[in-house]
Amino acid sequence: MGRCGETEQEQTSTAEKRGVYSKNYIRRKGREGAKRQKPEPAQDPDHAAHFRNFADVHLWYDICRDSTCFLTMKETDLEAVATAVQRVAGMLQRPDQLDKVEQYRRREARKKASVEARLKAAIQSQLDGVRTGLSQLHNALNDVKDIQQSLADVSKDWRQSINTIESLKDVKDAVVQHSQLAAAVENLKNIFSVPEIVRETQDLIEQGALLQAHRKLMDLECSRDGLMCEQYRMDSGNKRDMTLIHGYFGSTQGLSDELAKQLWMVLQRSLVTVRRDPTLLVSVVRIIEREEKIDRRILDRKKQTGFVPPGRPKNWKEKMFAILDRTVTTRIEGTQADTRESDKMWLVRHLEIIRKYVLDDLIIAKNLMVQCFPPHYEIFKNLLSMYHQALSTRMQDLASEDLEANEIVSLLTWVLNTYTSAEMMGNVELAPEVEVSALEPLLSPNVVSELLDTYMSTLTSNIIAWLRKALETDKKDWSKDTEPEADQDGYYQTTLPAIVFQMFEQNLQVAAQISEDLKTKVLVLCLQQMNSFLSRYKDEAQLYKEEHLRNRQHPHCYVQYMIAIINNCQTFKESIVSLKRKYLKTEAEEGPCLSQPSMDGILDAIAKEGCSSLLEEVFLDLEQHLNELMTKKWLLGSNAVDIICVTVEDYFNDFAKIKKPYKKRMTAEAHRRVVVEYLRAVMQKRISFRSAEERKEGAEKMVREAEQLRFLFRKLASGFGEDADGHCDTIVAVAEVIKLTDPSLLYLEVSTLVSKYPDIRDDHIGALLAVRGDASRDMKQTIMETLEQGPMQASPNYVPIFKEIVVPSLNVAKLLK
Repeated sequence: MGRCGETEQEQTSTAEKRGVYSKNYIRRKGREGAKRQKPEPAQDPDHAAHFRNFADVHLWYDICRDSTCFLTMKETDLEAVATAVQRVAGMLQRPDQLDKVEQYRRREARKKASVEARLKAAIQSQLDGVRTGLSQLHNALNDVKDIQQSLADVSKDWRQSINTIESLKDVKDAVVQHSQLAAAVENLKNIFSVPEIVRETQDLIEQGALLQAHRKLMDLECSRDGLMCEQYRMDSGNKRDMTLIHGYFGSTQGLSDELAKQLWMVLQRSLVTVRRDPTLLVSVVRIIEREEKIDRRILDRKKQTGFVPPGRPKNWKEKMFAILDRTVTTRIEGTQADTRESDKMWLVRHLEIIRKYVLDDLIIAKNLMVQCFPPHYEIFKNLLSMYHQALSTRMQDLASEDLEANEIVSLLTWVLNTYTSAEMMGNVELAPEVEVSALEPLLSPNVVSELLDTYMSTLTSNIIAWLRKALETDKKDWSKDTEPEADQDGYYQTTLPAIVFQMFEQNLQVAAQISEDLKTKVLVLCLQQMNSFLSRYKDEAQLYKEEHLRNRQHPHCYVQYMIAIINNCQTFKESIVSLKRKYLKTEAEEGPCLSQPSMDGILDAIAKEGCSSLLEEVFLDLEQHLNELMTKKWLLGSNAVDIICVTVEDYFNDFAKIKKPYKKRMTAEAHRRVVVEYLRAVMQKRISFRSAEERKEGAEKMVREAEQLRFLFRKLASGFGEDADGHCDTIVAVAEVIKLTDPSLLYLEVSTLVSKYPDIRDDHIGALLAVRGDASRDMKQTIMETLEQGPMQASPNYVPIFKEIVVPSLNVAKLLK
């Protein structure tokens, strides 16, 4: 801070020492420096002259320093002051250091003088560079003025020489004519020998010496093109001379066309030629390469002269690839040797020929043809693309035809599988040049989808027709007088299951060749149609039974064929399970549409009705003998049960041809039904015993016959592991009630019977007491009332037997008398 009484100059000096400038002071110094800095152009044009003495340099330095202060930030000034205060404080920390103040001041002054000297040297160096630059700019300005003056002189001279140039037109024409004549003289020998060269070239083409013929053709074309080019340069509008030259060399174009024809013929047979005479193919490629070079040279000259010889550019390389493309297409299309009318397997044969030809051609191209063409032709890659495109076009044409189901399968199998397999494009001899994964599909997804839809629709109609025809054929067998065939285990069967599932198997194998998705769809279709077919099969079996019942003598082998129908149901079950196990990878793929319970239910119903119809056949023959049971004739010694046992055993000898699941069920049903018929004979009150002796005799006969029936059905059920005694015990229990001699114990015996057979009703008890013939009215009344009070509960395993037995209506009042 300035002291009071100091002059302005002293305060300013102090401020400069401290490095602090007020804004007004800075602006003032800047204006003063600018006034001193501005040169006077009129007095001295050389700008560097304004820095002749050191005072001016020092003044310029002050101006720069003052200007720099404008850019100095306030924070920087404060930081400098703080640093200076800190240094002074560091120097004057002790009283004894005050004596060295003058020494410190001189040292700082020396440092300041050193810095100022270095700064002045740097400024002087910069000023020297500026002086040099200004001098060079001044010299450049003088050079530009000199060049401008020279250009003006040249322009003036050029305008004056225009008339002189126009006067030299005759000389120019003479030069052009001389050039034309020089070209004619140079080609004079060739011009005179054109007819001879044409004949020689023609002969060489006919002899197959293509390279020599092309050399002579090049000479002819070179002579013609040289003359026509000179004529064009001299007078492009002179059509008469051009026509004259072109006419004289007219045979040249014909020779070129004839040679091209020979080249294309060789290329069309290139796959054969490369094996027999590869040098001929190499010659063709060399000729095409020559023509390509000539075409490029002609086009480059056209940019300069604008002249193009007739027939150029020939573009023989492009034509070569076009010829190869047409050859490939023709080769693919020409493999169809048959039609649907002449051979049902025409498409399979056609596709197999295509596969063989394409594979052989590509192997030859990879191993032999690539050696005859330059690498930049990429001949194998181009041929592969041509074959792929030709195959795609051919497959699309075939897909658009009205194909049958088997033809659609053949086409899709070839397109989706065979084409990319090791039998064709995936062949090891084509690797690694052919990448199967990089090949585009031969048919678009939409076309494939349409073909699959058509195939599924046709297959559905075919399966329905095949199943209907198979059932009709099987029905005809049912009326034969000969027994059906037996399988390896001796069970009767017809060919229906084998025919049906062989058809399914064939279609599934075909679908599996195309895709897993189609295989699953076909399996669903087969099982759906199988469901409908089994319903028709059930109806036909029922009609077969009804027709037999109208005339039991026809058909002669009714029992045997009904057994075969029953066995077919088991075969169908096993075949369905086998089919799904074979064509479904996991059980997770089995959806609701593939579930088997519905088909199993239909098959069980068919088998059950078949077994019932066979048992009806048995009981129709037993009816007469069953009617003899519990009659006077029976009591006097009828052998009805013997006949029943013999008849049942005889029938079951035939039923041995029934497969085990159904035979077991049928045996149990026959056992139960015989016992039911026996008990029904008891409940129908065909006899009423008059004495204890008759009751005893009748009861013992019932027990013996029960044992006889038990033995029979044990024999029939042997091997099933099932108890065959339960139903016969019912006859024994009823016989015990009849055999009872003490009437007072009758209530107890009847109660025991009711407890064992809870489904027995009061009308059954009444009928049983009527058969005994000795129960009093009061006893009957007591037994009936007691039984009505406490109905018995049946055990869970109990099978009702009395439920099916209907007792003839009986006046209860009469019964109680």
